[in-house]
Amino acid sequence: MNTLQTCTRCLYDSTIPKIAFNADLICNYCQQYDQMNLEYPTGAEGRRKLEEIAKVIRKDGKGKKYDVVVGVSGGCDSSYLLCLAKELGLRPLAAHFDNTWNSRIAVENIQVMLEKLKIDLFTYVVDNKEYNDLFRAFLLASVPEIDTPSDIGLATTHYLAARKYGIRYIWEGHSFRTEGITPEGWFYMDGKYIESIHRRYGTVPLRTFPNLRLGRWLKWIIINKIRKIRPLYYLDYNKEAVKTELTQRYNWQWYGGHHMENRTAYFTNNFYLPRKFGIDLRVCELSALVRSKQLTRPGAQKILSEPKPFDPEIMNEVYKRLFLTEREFNQLMEQRPKSFRDYETYKRTFIKMRPLFYLLYRTNFVTKSFYSKFCF
Repeated sequence: MNTLQTCTRCLYDSTIPKIAFNADLICNYCQQYDQMNLEYPTGAEGRRKLEEIAKVIRKDGKGKKYDVVVGVSGGCDSSYLLCLAKELGLRPLAAHFDNTWNSRIAVENIQVMLEKLKIDLFTYVVDNKEYNDLFRAFLLASVPEIDTPSDIGLATTHYLAARKYGIRYIWEGHSFRTEGITPEGWFYMDGKYIESIHRRYGTVPLRTFPNLRLGRWLKWIIINKIRKIRPLYYLDYNKEAVKTELTQRYNWQWYGGHHMENRTAYFTNNFYLPRKFGIDLRVCELSALVRSKQLTRPGAQKILSEPKPFDPEIMNEVYKRLFLTEREFNQLMEQRPKSFRDYETYKRTFIKMRPLFYLLYRTNFVTKSFYSKFCF
């Protein structure tokens, strides 16, 4: 019988996919964190690099109405990015993908931030019947990535906004120091994966969903030269302090937890993943906070031991919008779990194109997390 091995530094253990431990029993994800810490310094050096990036963006944006696209969801990170862009003298265009499952708080947060900062908004709204059918198809596929259409739709919306206004930079609000490094094997996403699942389980044609097909993505990168940057990588970013600042300065509202500003993400992270796949995404976020010394390991373990919050009213909305009875939904939950390997994806293509994507990662056209997770 195998003994459960736990990292001596974070909360990851031997149940995590593709985990390995060194002689000090520190996991490879902690070691990856340390490498990224060196690659993306904070403090005075990080601020200097960020100001250099802003200077280039301002120069490239001369003669245009906007010089950077900032994705917004109503969440903490994206709301703070709007403030940061203005602070650095940039002219941001906010971009939002509306999957028609936004919470009231998310909508109000977006409105209050944009009004007070005087920032314009580019919104892409998918047809609700089309999106509901796609969400249902992922449930029928029995895979963990049922919220992938939201992530892909958001990424495509950023590029659509940039292409429309001739903007060459997209800012994303991810921080590996607060959100962590999602274990390889837990999640996968790409445009071909979406088409594969929709083809097998969908019933409503995809006419409005903004899918990210490989050809158009590479065109936006190579021809239009649209870069992706994660500014929070260069900051000593403390989410609790930022939440307090946003609340006091803008009447922004906290929505209860990471990715809980949207109801599909709330349902996925707080109900579906833990109950069907035994995946608690809090382990990623809490491990990150332990690594960045914003939380002690015992404190993180205590939080992880507490049950995840869940509003049962969400279930009624899922039944109604996805045309499922409670019995049918329970049958879906009992189906054998599958993974992206059971469907068509771009995975083999990404691996074959690894040298190209390495160059694109080194020049800020794709993120390091994409290169390290999808190209190997």
